[in-house]
Amino acid sequence: MVPYPHGGLGRHPHLPPGERLRVLLVEDDEGDAFLVGELLAETNSMIDLLVATSLSEARQRVTGVDCVLLDLGLPDAQGLDGLRQVLEMASGAAVCVLTGRSDEHLGIVAVAEGAQDYLVKGQVDGVLLTRALRYAVERKRADENARRLREVELRQAESARLERGLLPQPLMSTDQVAVHTFYRPGRHAALIGGDFYDVVQTRPDRVDLIVGDVCGHGVDEAALGVELRVAWRALVLAGVPDDEVLPALEQVLMSERRLQEIFATVATARLDLDANRAVVRLAGHPPPLLLSRGGVAPVPAPGGLLLGVRPRPPIAYDLKFDTEDWSLLMYTDGLIEGRVGDSDDRLDVPGLGELLAEPASREVPLPELPAWLVGRAEQINGGPLADDVAMLLVTRGGGR
Repeated sequence: MVPYPHGGLGRHPHLPPGERLRVLLVEDDEGDAFLVGELLAETNSMIDLLVATSLSEARQRVTGVDCVLLDLGLPDAQGLDGLRQVLEMASGAAVCVLTGRSDEHLGIVAVAEGAQDYLVKGQVDGVLLTRALRYAVERKRADENARRLREVELRQAESARLERGLLPQPLMSTDQVAVHTFYRPGRHAALIGGDFYDVVQTRPDRVDLIVGDVCGHGVDEAALGVELRVAWRALVLAGVPDDEVLPALEQVLMSERRLQEIFATVATARLDLDANRAVVRLAGHPPPLLLSRGGVAPVPAPGGLLLGVRPRPPIAYDLKFDTEDWSLLMYTDGLIEGRVGDSDDRLDVPGLGELLAEPASREVPLPELPAWLVGRAEQINGGPLADDVAMLLVTRGGGR
C-alpha cells in the first residue's frame, strides 16, 4: 500500500508506529481525495492516508488499516450496499461514511447499519476530521472489547454448566463410608477438561464409584465427559450387570465422539460394605491407592485397554480390606504427570504414594487431603499442573 502523496503524510521517524493510524479513503473523486489529504496534513495528524477509487480496489488494500473512510457514491457500489460490503470486508477496522449535503440522512442510516460515524463533505476541517477518525477507531476498539468480554462471559457460563454436569453431587445415603471429591482445571483453562467422576449407591450395602478422563481439554471433550458420566450413572441405576457396564460405556463413547482418535480412561470400584471388599476395574487408568494400617499401596488391578481403542472388557480385581479403617484414593492422571524438579521424570504413581507416606500427610484431615496432594505436586513440579485433576477419596472408619 502506498501512502497518499499529497499533504506530507509520510511516517515521522521519531513517532512510534503504534501511535499512528492507517486510514483507507474510498473515494472516486480526485478533488475530494486531495482535500481530505490536505485537511489531515494541516493538523500534523499522525495519520497515514491510503486511497482507493473503487470498492474492488479497496478490497485489495483494506488489510492492516485502522479505519475506512467511505464515500457512498462509488462506480461499483452505491449507498448502503457499498457500506455493507465494506463492513464485511473490513470487520476489524472502524468505518466512517462520507456524505454530501443532500445525503446527510444516509449518514444517520449508515450509523444504524454499523458505521462508527458519518461526515458531511464541506462541513469538516482538519481538526474535526482527525478527531472523528480517531474517535471512530476508539469506538470500534471499545465495541470489539465489549464483544470479546461478552464471549468470555458466555464461555464462562458454558464452562459453569459443563462443570455442574462433570461434578455431580454423590448419590449416596450411607454413613458407613465418606466420600470427599475434588476437581480443578489445569492452567490452560478457561475451559473445563474431560475429567469426570461420580458416586452412586444402589443398595444399603453397595456403592459404585467412577473416575474418568476423556483425552483433550476443550468443550467437546468436556461435553463427552458429561455424557459418559450420565451414561454410567444410568447403567448402574438400571442394574446392568457389573461386567457389562464399561463395555456399554465404551459403546457410548464410540458413538458420540467427534473424532475416531478420541479415547477415554476410567477406573471403577464397586464397594460391598457388608463384606468390606471392593471390585476394581481399570481401563487404561492409573490404579487407585489404598491407605490402610499406616501404609500406602497401589491396588494391583490389571491395567486394561483404553476405552475407544479396541473393545475388550476390563478384568475385575477383587480387593479385600483387612481392616475397618481404610481410604481408597481414585484420581486422574493430571495429578501424577507433573515433573519432579528440573528433571524429565514425572511424579507418577510411586511418587504419589511417597507423598501420601510423608509424615506431614498424616496431619492433614482427610477431607483436605486431595487439595493438599495437589499443592505438594505443584511444589515438586515448580508451578501449576498442566492438566485437569479430579479425585475421589472414599474412607471408612479412621481412614488410614
